[in-house]
Amino acid sequence: MSLSRRELGFVLTAGLLAPGAALAQGAKASSAVELARTGESLKPGQWVWAPQIAPKGPVVVHVDLSRQLATVYRNGVRIAVSTVSSGKEGHETPTGVFTILQKDADHRSSLYNSAPMPYQQRLTWDGVALHAGGLPGYPESHGCVHLPMGFAKLLFGITPMGGTVIVVGKAGDPPAAMPQAAGVVGATPTADPAPTDGKDWRWAPEASPAGPVTIIASRSDRRAVVLRNGVEIGRADVVFPDEDFQTHVLVCTGVEDGVPRWAYVGAPGHEDEADRPLDPDLMAKTRMPDGFRTAVRTVIVPGTTILATQSPLAPDTSGKHLTVLSSGR
Repeated sequence: MSLSRRELGFVLTAGLLAPGAALAQGAKASSAVELARTGESLKPGQWVWAPQIAPKGPVVVHVDLSRQLATVYRNGVRIAVSTVSSGKEGHETPTGVFTILQKDADHRSSLYNSAPMPYQQRLTWDGVALHAGGLPGYPESHGCVHLPMGFAKLLFGITPMGGTVIVVGKAGDPPAAMPQAAGVVGATPTADPAPTDGKDWRWAPEASPAGPVTIIASRSDRRAVVLRNGVEIGRADVVFPDEDFQTHVLVCTGVEDGVPRWAYVGAPGHEDEADRPLDPDLMAKTRMPDGFRTAVRTVIVPGTTILATQSPLAPDTSGKHLTVLSSGR
């Protein structure tokens, strides 16, 4: 039986044929400094995992296609780095901010001859996912993000359904920062949005009764959308207090007396923000309908994610799964 390059890469990654595959078992690090140093020198198939650096808190996965690296943050702190293999030419991995729509440890492809996709974490319903697969040192998948087997298993164990995965950059390009101006699929830019009058908002938590919560705040639309388990449960007009046009991702690290605490995720391009708390005055100065603010607070728990972006939002996604921010495939 002959194997394709993709199938052979998978077998090698799984450690079934190559004695040297032990290199992909994963390095250990005892500190953030050691993890950063090790993460900068990984070869294809290698990874480093140091969960003790941040034992608890919400998890965000950041995939940089230009570096072919995946970085895992917990509570806004980097705890793991792995090499990846993304989509090859003609099957490029889409960029953006996604929610995990499905998890299946023993998944097989419905598109490519039932090819094994161990520890699959689905990002789109048309077939893009994180999973264990071939790692030849360059993009060679059909759009998925391939991970080392051991890393994929560990990552599968700490990510929640509806968790956040950020994919940026382009294979072969200089290393990327956070996404800046990609639009939501189906979005229509708003040229001159009117300030909120406190009336334009809706709230339907019954559309998705449980699951991780993500809040997307668009400065161009002056609007915020609340997703639970990837389904929209509310939106409202919002006016922001500053002119920061960068994209930021924050996670809720705790709630005290009904008031959430937020910390920035220090993704590439924003390393100086890692674990930095959000100024409470910024949140207090953000104008939104009082009823909406009160409703949103009832669903914010540790692990809730905020994506602040200049990009426009889709006009209406009620009751539908949504790719939060995507620039296409």
